[in-house]
Amino acid sequence: MSPDALITHVVGASALVLTAAHGGGWLARRLGQPYIVGQLATGIALGPSLLGSTAPTVYATLFPAQIGPALTGLAQFSLVVFLFAVGYELDLRMPGVRARTSVTVALASFAVPMAVGCGGALLFRDALHDLGMPRDLSPGTVVFAGIALATTAVPVLSAIVRENGLSRTVPGVVAVSAAGVLDAVCWTVLAGALLEAGGGGTGLGWPWRTLLTVGYVTLMACAARPLLRLLLWRTRLEPSLRTALLIGFALGSAWVTHTLGLHVIFGALLAGVVIPREEGGTLDPDLLRPLLSVASLLLPFFFVLSGRSVAMDNMTGTGWTALVTVTVLAVSTKIGSGTAAARMNGLDRYDARTVGILLNTRGLTELIALDAGREAGLLSAPLYTVLVFMALVTTLLTQPLLRLNARLATRERRPESARSTAVKPYAG
Repeated sequence: MSPDALITHVVGASALVLTAAHGGGWLARRLGQPYIVGQLATGIALGPSLLGSTAPTVYATLFPAQIGPALTGLAQFSLVVFLFAVGYELDLRMPGVRARTSVTVALASFAVPMAVGCGGALLFRDALHDLGMPRDLSPGTVVFAGIALATTAVPVLSAIVRENGLSRTVPGVVAVSAAGVLDAVCWTVLAGALLEAGGGGTGLGWPWRTLLTVGYVTLMACAARPLLRLLLWRTRLEPSLRTALLIGFALGSAWVTHTLGLHVIFGALLAGVVIPREEGGTLDPDLLRPLLSVASLLLPFFFVLSGRSVAMDNMTGTGWTALVTVTVLAVSTKIGSGTAAARMNGLDRYDARTVGILLNTRGLTELIALDAGREAGLLSAPLYTVLVFMALVTTLLTQPLLRLNARLATRERRPESARSTAVKPYAG
């Protein structure tokens, strides 16, 4: 394919990806589902499993193999910008009197699914072998199985909390705060699993890569952060130039962590975390707004990349059984542990169940983790497909379960207190 033809195909494919994915997101939102559910479903529909099997000639024309690297590059760029914004927004400060509750819920909703996922990987080795996994699982693979069940998608959870009017309620505040702590723990453990899994072309063993990673994190925290504070607070760069420089900083950090054997996502997250906030701890809207706009525009490339790796035609009876089993375990452990921890900290049954249901939202964060595991060789194609559908199902279940919980609350309340099923406002 000539360079001109390649560029033409990339432009045409990009037009289709952006239009179809954002159209799917709009439709999903009209149906009461998160925007990313529609985008992911569109990405799978544009992949080899659906479009490729029903119209192979059309699929080959729209997405020839030669444009794969260009689409992958756009997907990685969108991930870096998105996770840079996530790291900048990440706030581990606990709100008032609910600090202990949030930490307890976070630890419980991490530990229980993590233990079940790791134990399930060891217990069902034969079934995983039928899904293309090696019979002798590496420690990184076992840990990754736990991460797949323990992950919660903070951005999607926050959007659901806002859309359901839960932002100033006890369960809403507890769920968002706990998810922030949970996110930090999961990313850290995932980084350890990836360090154990691959070398990133460095030729170094994992102890050396771990040492270099710790050194890089220390350098970013102790040196980069003060320099960035000087750049952001003491200079008066115009917003567009400042945004461009910081995105370049995030891309450079992503390159470093990828070289160390980690995924680019960790460098992007770390870059966002070390960016100092405004005086008083507030976020800079002139920085955050364009980051989110760019990420929202380009993330469909990541969804299409994820969809292209979903191999529905390779799903056997074992695969469908594994999907049901993994989904049941993911939902029960996440909702059960979150609800139990919230109840032990004094929340009533309705509020506690709301916290557990919200933490069961996996969404985009799960997909990013799965993509990192797939690239590191921790997942086979059939198992990757199973876990992508698990992430989709658990996210789809959030709104129906919240409505079911509201109906259960109406039945459980005494007549004199059943005037409303609204949760108590947060006063911390």
